[in-house]
Amino acid sequence: MIESLLIANRGEIACRIIRTAREMGIRTVAVYSDADAKALHVRQADEAVHIGPSPARESYLVGDKIIAAAKATGAQAIHPGYGFLSENADFAQAVIDAGLIWVGPSPDSIRAMGLKDAAKARMIAAGVPVTPGYLGEDQSPERLANEADAIGYPVLIKAVAGGGGKGMRRVDAAQQFSEMLQSCKREAASSFGDDRVLIEKYILSPRHIEVQVFGDSHGNVVHLFERDCSLQRRHQKVIEEAPAPGMDEATREAICAAAVRAAKAVDYVGAGTIEFIADASEGLRADRIWFMEMNTRLQVEHPVTEEITGQDLVEWQLRVASGEPLPRQQEDLWIHGHAMEARLYAEDPAKGFLPSIGRLNHFMLPFGIRIETGVIEGGTVSSFYDPMIAKLVVHGSDREEARVKLFDACREVRIQPVRTNAEFMARLLAAREFAAGDVDTGLIERKLDNLVEREVPDARVLSAGAVLLLAHPDKPIAEQPVLSSNGDREWVASPSTAWNPLFGFRLNAAPNRTVRLAVDGETLDIDLDATGPVEPDRYDIEHDSVWVQAEDGLAPHLFSFPASTGAHGGAVAANGAILAPMPGRITAVEVAPGDTVTQGQRLVTLEAMKMEHSLTAPFDGTVTELNAEIGAQVSEGALLVKVDKAER
Repeated sequence: MIESLLIANRGEIACRIIRTAREMGIRTVAVYSDADAKALHVRQADEAVHIGPSPARESYLVGDKIIAAAKATGAQAIHPGYGFLSENADFAQAVIDAGLIWVGPSPDSIRAMGLKDAAKARMIAAGVPVTPGYLGEDQSPERLANEADAIGYPVLIKAVAGGGGKGMRRVDAAQQFSEMLQSCKREAASSFGDDRVLIEKYILSPRHIEVQVFGDSHGNVVHLFERDCSLQRRHQKVIEEAPAPGMDEATREAICAAAVRAAKAVDYVGAGTIEFIADASEGLRADRIWFMEMNTRLQVEHPVTEEITGQDLVEWQLRVASGEPLPRQQEDLWIHGHAMEARLYAEDPAKGFLPSIGRLNHFMLPFGIRIETGVIEGGTVSSFYDPMIAKLVVHGSDREEARVKLFDACREVRIQPVRTNAEFMARLLAAREFAAGDVDTGLIERKLDNLVEREVPDARVLSAGAVLLLAHPDKPIAEQPVLSSNGDREWVASPSTAWNPLFGFRLNAAPNRTVRLAVDGETLDIDLDATGPVEPDRYDIEHDSVWVQAEDGLAPHLFSFPASTGAHGGAVAANGAILAPMPGRITAVEVAPGDTVTQGQRLVTLEAMKMEHSLTAPFDGTVTELNAEIGAQVSEGALLVKVDKAER
């Protein structure tokens, strides 16, 4: 058995691996970048090694540094987690060549399944059904466009070396193909160093069904049943569950048998996932489920499989890597109840799901359920890595019990001032379609307006914001600047406002006092005498704004009150100044000074937190200033483009 293990990853997956390793008596070594010097996985490991600057390409993606850290600390094995170098065959081979144990499949298996076109050809030979599409070597834009026309729209462009939802674009019409192809190839080149793509038929009522497989070095391969990962946004999974709703035994047997054949076709050893796309227009049927790809690593959503099978998949990985046979044979595995997982992201659904970065001043997750996280209160969500900050995992005797548990868990999340998708997920879990198990990969997009419905602060929240501004610690309470109802700035003493940092505050205001607040870009006049005592459930004060978390809706909602009424925190100022919403790298510039643009037209593309974000024109007008160059790193709030509004 492995005695010492280096974890070539960060965040919640590093903490997850450390937990099992500790239970098995295995010594653990963490690696960390500058940004992660105080991270939770660094604190939990027995030893930690600094491997470079914050950008992943200078730290977590540098295999030589990781292998050197393993040798320097006496680690016997390297576990890659998921993401980063987990599916890099060259790194796996380098680990083996260095005399270390690679906790994962062989480099040959990774190569066989890592390129989607070659993997599909191998699956066809193994008798595994695959989605219709184009897998050819000719990558000219003309050939790809012609193949898309022949397949018939809609089609899906996918990076040959892709994974994790990156390098994928849905195209609904021929006139969109060129732009989507360029965007897909850019993202593929940036994420994987390979811009080749394939074209697939896009299934109009798709379900994303995947099967957990496991092999050992003794020739054994088993499956641990299926997961449904259909609830996705931009091809990124949001909520996963096991088993798949509506899956009958005959279909389960067929899809799981196909997954085992796929794993055996590449002599697979370790944890892997065979991903299928199902046409669910007439329910789940064995003859309408096709192979998409194989992930040659542990999946983010592996906890739901662990919950329904009672198995620890990280323990399985470590035992198999140590040369042991699989802990269980197929006849010893069965399904217990139902499990669901929600991915809690630091992002703002109300602003197009832009990642939300910053310090976690308040960080409280629900009790009584399984939590996988790599952060703690006082930690920081940086712009360098994926915005997922936790996974909420529940188990129930049936699907409805699990759904209610996860719904309640999402409503109990208390995080600020960083924004999260907790409220968005609660709305999704409460949706009629999801409750009925009527899910597909387009459900979120169809219901997006309802899922991100704008919350309106009530009088209690507005008064809380007003008093928080009055109690801002930068000045004594008696000297707070307040905007009167006619807009003239004045100094107002407030001797009857009592502030208690432990129990909130109550307001017994002097007569005729009005505060003007900026709420999400709107200006509101608040009469402090109208609402009486104010006791917010959660609140926070920052140097330029205050925050109040309301509890009255479907799920907690965080309201911000900027200290000024300008375009604070937005990506577009009222005068047409397009600002960088977060630190990142410019990957595309599609306008020049003097260009005429229309509302919604893409101007600049910014890559941050492993995603591309398009910045568009706020109205019809002319580009009068451009401060963006491809490849340039920009800071949050930097002016990228200035658009002057067209005269009407």
